[in-house]
Amino acid sequence: MSSQHLDRGRRRLTATEVDLGVLRQKALLVGTGYGLKTAEDAEASLEELARLVDTAGAEPVAVELQRRDTPDPALYVGKGKAEELRLIAEALDVDVVVFDDELTPAQQRNLEKLFERDVVDRVALILDIFAQHAASQEGMVQVELAQLRYRMPRLRGRGLTLSQQGGGIGTRGPGETQLEVDRRRIQRRITKLERDLVGLGRTRATQRKARTRRALSTVALVGYTNAGKSTLLNRLTDASVLVEDRLFSTLDPATRRLRLPGGETVLLSDTVGFVRRLPHQLVESFRSTLEQVAHADYVVHLVDASDPDPGGRIAAVHGVLGEIDAGALPELIVFTKSDAADADTLAELRHDHPEAVVVSARSGEGIDELLTRLGDGLRSLTHIVELHIPYDRGDVLPALHRDGDVLVTVHEPTEIRVRARIPDAVAGRFAQFVANGNGAGATRR
Repeated sequence: MSSQHLDRGRRRLTATEVDLGVLRQKALLVGTGYGLKTAEDAEASLEELARLVDTAGAEPVAVELQRRDTPDPALYVGKGKAEELRLIAEALDVDVVVFDDELTPAQQRNLEKLFERDVVDRVALILDIFAQHAASQEGMVQVELAQLRYRMPRLRGRGLTLSQQGGGIGTRGPGETQLEVDRRRIQRRITKLERDLVGLGRTRATQRKARTRRALSTVALVGYTNAGKSTLLNRLTDASVLVEDRLFSTLDPATRRLRLPGGETVLLSDTVGFVRRLPHQLVESFRSTLEQVAHADYVVHLVDASDPDPGGRIAAVHGVLGEIDAGALPELIVFTKSDAADADTLAELRHDHPEAVVVSARSGEGIDELLTRLGDGLRSLTHIVELHIPYDRGDVLPALHRDGDVLVTVHEPTEIRVRARIPDAVAGRFAQFVANGNGAGATRR
């Protein structure tokens, strides 16, 4: 792909921005398609990189793709291509060159020396976006930890400044302002952050146990970044979660109560969006947050119906779910933004995924079907048991109505006979009333 100007991800500066001196960096995007199967995959990845650059606050002005089976160990691209990129960067007067892969520390140093301007890779770019959007204490700790793990091997030949006042991609972060660090001090900082995350993880685990005691099922909204999770959460629960047409606009998870058509109340959690080749540093640092998905009872997997590659998005999300041990959770695929997709695309998606639901959180299309399917899916995970309740235990039947789903009630001369669906989390409370053969080991129906 020859150098070309990108319409996607670009916008004109407003007068206010010019007056305030808020000038967007100009970025040259470079990819090789390494690790991707086809040229189309490589081009799609570069298009996504352009959106990431725009989200980070820079303006992608040109893109270069050089297909390579293996990266050059010194310059990632070949020597001749690197010189060509240097000339393009000078001609376009770009501020930063962004590579669509992770560079080794040596490659980054060599490229910066050649280009005489900043060089950023995909990992640093995503870390920068996360740094901008982290709002909670846990989110800021996780981002700083990921940044330090990324920067640790890149200390050679340069100082490391952790500054909230950084001026461009890869410089922002929630670390201590203007702190020059060496390897030993960074390691101490990493150790402290890891301890902090353990403590925050204990708090989150305590919250999960409290929810379990209240017998509330948990549903996790997952999906590729910008798939519409926050918009759907707001639609279903009247929440006020920030919604932006940008990648990773939601970083800190939000949990709200949702009442289903059958009367059950569940906890619905919005989670951080996934992306192709999500940096390993982020997966590790955000593991405590992502565990919220792994501990859910059910996953609602949102896919943007208007996206040009929904299959690739689904595969990317499944890859991350597998990495956090959540790949075996029961899942309902929901195609969102049906109002933005054409009829032929929707027909094809329905044909390829007959068990999926198609919705528009903006118009409300498909929302009732989604709620019904979600309720049916959660009920399918519970046991149907028969209980014999003495009349002198008047507290048991109300508890069953509150914590389970009472299907049949028969008043016998000496007891009340009940058939009910009971979640595993509270089955033990009613074990003494369960008829023989219908206890916790009963077959799920």
